Amino acid sequence: MLLTGANRNDVTQLLPLVEAIAPIGGKRGRPLAKPRIVQADRGYDHDKYRRLLHAQGIKTEIARRVTPHGSGLGKTRWVVERTIGWLHNYRLFTPTEN
Repeated sequence: MLLTGANRNDVTQLLPLVEAIAPIGGKRGRPLAKPRIVQADRGYDHDKYRRLLHAQGIKTEIARRVTPHGSGLGKTRWVVERTIGWLHNYRLFTPTEN
């Protein structure tokens, strides 16, 4: 997670965010040092950033601004947004003592 000012465009933080990802462990062998794929919404639709990610060997699934909705990215994004919502509710939960 990276924090920036509210007046910063999200896409300018895409590469620093990808670079800040810690190695991914779990399976035997060397930990995966970078993601295999980056999924993003229309706010990240810039060919410059696609090219930079592809140069690092990272595939992209970024919705195009001029295409109609229904790209299929929402199937995965729903899981992420649902998880964030769950975490938000969990932080607000205050147990009461009986």
